[in-house]
Amino acid sequence: MTRLPSPFPLVRAVAALIALALVGSPSVRADTADDCMGCHGEAGMTGTRDGKKIDVTIDRKKQMASVHGRVDCLRCHTDAKADGHDPGLKRVECGTCHERQVRDYRASAHGKAASGGDATAPRCFDCHGQGHQILAVHDPRSPVTPVNVPATCGRCHHEGTAVSVQHQLAEDRILENYSESIHGAGLYKKGLTVTAGCSSCHLGHLILPMGDPRASINRANVSATCQRCHQRIEQVHRKVINGKLWESEPNKVPICTDCHSPHKVRNDASGQGMGTKDCLVCHGKEELAASADPKQKAIYVNPVDYQGSTHGKTACAQCHVEVRVSKVRPCETIKSKVDCSSCHAAVVETYKTSIHGVLHGKNDPDAPACLDCHDKHATKSKKWPTSPTFPRNVPDLCGKCHRTDAKAAKRIDHDKNGKGIDIVKSYRQSIHGVGLLEAGLVVTATCADCHTAHGELPPADPKSTVNRANLVATCSKCHHGIGDVFQASVHGTSNTKAKGKLPVCEDCHTSHQISRTDGADFRMLMMSQCGNCHKQEAETFFDTYHGKVSRLGNARAAKCYDCHGTHDIRPPSDPASHLSRERVVETCAKCHEGSNRKFAGYLSHATHHDKKYPFLFYVFWAMTTLLVGTLAFALVHTGAWLYRLWRTKESWAALHLHTGPRKLVRRFTARQRAMHIIMLTSFLTLATTGMALKFAYMAWARVLANFLGGTPAMGGIHRLAAVTLVLLFAFHVKDLVKMKIESGKSILGFIFDPEGIMLGPIDLKEFIGSVKWFFGAGPRPAYGRWTYWEKFDYFAVFWGVFVIGSTGLVLWFPAFFTNVLPGWSINVATIIHSDEALLASGFIFTIHFFNTHFRPDKFPMDTVIFTGSVPADEYQYDKPREYQRLVDTGALEESIVPPMQESVERGFRVFGFTALAIGLTVVALIIYSVIFQYR
Repeated sequence: MTRLPSPFPLVRAVAALIALALVGSPSVRADTADDCMGCHGEAGMTGTRDGKKIDVTIDRKKQMASVHGRVDCLRCHTDAKADGHDPGLKRVECGTCHERQVRDYRASAHGKAASGGDATAPRCFDCHGQGHQILAVHDPRSPVTPVNVPATCGRCHHEGTAVSVQHQLAEDRILENYSESIHGAGLYKKGLTVTAGCSSCHLGHLILPMGDPRASINRANVSATCQRCHQRIEQVHRKVINGKLWESEPNKVPICTDCHSPHKVRNDASGQGMGTKDCLVCHGKEELAASADPKQKAIYVNPVDYQGSTHGKTACAQCHVEVRVSKVRPCETIKSKVDCSSCHAAVVETYKTSIHGVLHGKNDPDAPACLDCHDKHATKSKKWPTSPTFPRNVPDLCGKCHRTDAKAAKRIDHDKNGKGIDIVKSYRQSIHGVGLLEAGLVVTATCADCHTAHGELPPADPKSTVNRANLVATCSKCHHGIGDVFQASVHGTSNTKAKGKLPVCEDCHTSHQISRTDGADFRMLMMSQCGNCHKQEAETFFDTYHGKVSRLGNARAAKCYDCHGTHDIRPPSDPASHLSRERVVETCAKCHEGSNRKFAGYLSHATHHDKKYPFLFYVFWAMTTLLVGTLAFALVHTGAWLYRLWRTKESWAALHLHTGPRKLVRRFTARQRAMHIIMLTSFLTLATTGMALKFAYMAWARVLANFLGGTPAMGGIHRLAAVTLVLLFAFHVKDLVKMKIESGKSILGFIFDPEGIMLGPIDLKEFIGSVKWFFGAGPRPAYGRWTYWEKFDYFAVFWGVFVIGSTGLVLWFPAFFTNVLPGWSINVATIIHSDEALLASGFIFTIHFFNTHFRPDKFPMDTVIFTGSVPADEYQYDKPREYQRLVDTGALEESIVPPMQESVERGFRVFGFTALAIGLTVVALIIYSVIFQYR
């Protein structure tokens, strides 16, 4: 139920007005006043009060001009009579008419002091003037009119008065300060009688001490007091705490007088509260900064730095809310640290939820607080280059804790081996760090951009901005549009068909070591990065030419994202995919000019180990069978031969014991020797560079590639050697044609001539005879000019140049040949080219080397291919049938040649041994690679 107001005050007020009208009517009052003035109107009339003689003369004119001029004398002097009165009238009781004012006065500090016998306590007439001359408040002559109130109050409240000394007021110059304030200036200089005077804030009669909860100047009431004039001030001061206005939390936020000193309020152009200037009187002294006492240094505030800070327009009391201006030292009441949430409520709430704030709430000594990042009295905006939070300074700011061996780094930054990670150093070397610190790009990402400025959380926290689930959104703040493209790809979170966790930005770009995407390091890293999830695809990629040269350090060769895209990877069935039927030719053409539909059919990730690629699978096993079968047969043949030579040492040992001049028989012409040297050089070059590419996963291959200048240079050398060998082959074919013509024989007769170099029936007969000889079942065959193993070597070279050369040409110009061949033919050509080259290298550097140089009867080297001549006795032993033919035809003497110059022969030996060393090294590396890491 709503309580209605009592009617008695209203009735009483009406009755008082009627009584006043009656008393103040001319007929009643005139007689009484005239009677009283009969005595008190005479000048010099005196009376006695409290034993003292006092002047009781009343100036009739002034009395009539006062607010009491129409009030009957007996209305106030109730113990007097119209026809006279006794001396010593009682004091006038103002409360008879002014009940509320007197009640307030009695409850005020003045009234309590007066009732306590304090002679200095003001009473009604001390402020309003003598009762017979009290003027209206709006009368300019009244001591309580606004323009005169400061002077009236100043009679007691000014420097050196008893009141000032007794109450130890912090502001002794109250009246003087007020006169200089914006309120005083408005009153005295501009005549604004509506401006605040003493009674505007302290009230007229209910003047209470600041500590009294009822006082208008109590902290809880100051805001309301000021708002009697300064309406809607809360909209001017738009600072809130937890959604509450300032005046609703007086013990947590500053009140008006904390910033605007109550008697010195000024209109400072900077908006600076006056409390700050007061504080700097002491705290701005430079001797504090120079003091040896750390506590003294801590309370020094550089006025210049403070004025230039973001808090330059913020008064000290707005942060140090416990100051009390009533104290001589207002700051002596400060007991607590500054609560930044007074102004930065949202920021502090965010900080409290961060890992820093949580640890700080647990009093963790390592946890940073506001002032660890922001200077308390020189806080600058992050837009200022000198601010610690300016983007270019953020790495050093965060590095105070997160640098190697710093307190935060010791706790969290370790790799899987427990070794510390230098996050700051990594960042400085990253694309972000270089852009920020070297190029001065302050828009580049800093620690705060990724981890936020106040809400840092561990990556494992789902709410963290660097949590895997949030990374794309975090990076997209700067890399606009990339996030949308990425989310639409097969790696996007909407891909519910994916197995395992999907990659996010840091999986490819890392967290703090982010490099340029066009840099060699990034391109090389991406192969292994993709392989972390796509293991099978990565393995098959490294079987391709792209993968092999990439292993050897070629950054320009196509990597995963060159074909599949970067952030927009889509399945090939998607028309938007870089590998879709609509776009795959275009994708290949980025590197392979002239790409066509068939070329795009190249099997990028096919493996010869999988039967679902039958052409590759069966070609690989056919080549492997050929390789293993050929080498196995040759090794058995060589082993049996070596066994026979070891058992019949006496038959050939004498050839090495011969001394003195020997008759030399020419076996090879200079043309043939030159061709052999060219072929030897080109073959060694092809084998060395080709095997490095084939075994690209081996460390030795990478070393060799780097030694040769990288894969582009190595590829150029390989192709040059190939062209040289093919030209040599063509030159040899030309010679064969010429020889055929000169022989006058048919093509078949020329090719299968018993003394020719092509295998024939006689070679089968000699092979069977050799096998019998190896095992002591028959004599050593009488070999002719060319033995069956020499003819096999020749046939192998002839076959190899054709097979390896043709497939190499397809690999060199794949786009051209796939105009007529299917794309998978490139895969097949790769297998044939690689395995045939492996067979050729293995055979030449083992079987051929043994047959010509490492046989005990030839060891350590047969130089006939370099010098062109062979001792006659050795020739007779090696080629008995050919030697006998020369004797029978008389051609032996024509074949005798002088010995070669010793220095030239020595040079040929050095060249020959070098070639042997290279070949043996290559075959050793091949064997090592095949045994331990062959794929």
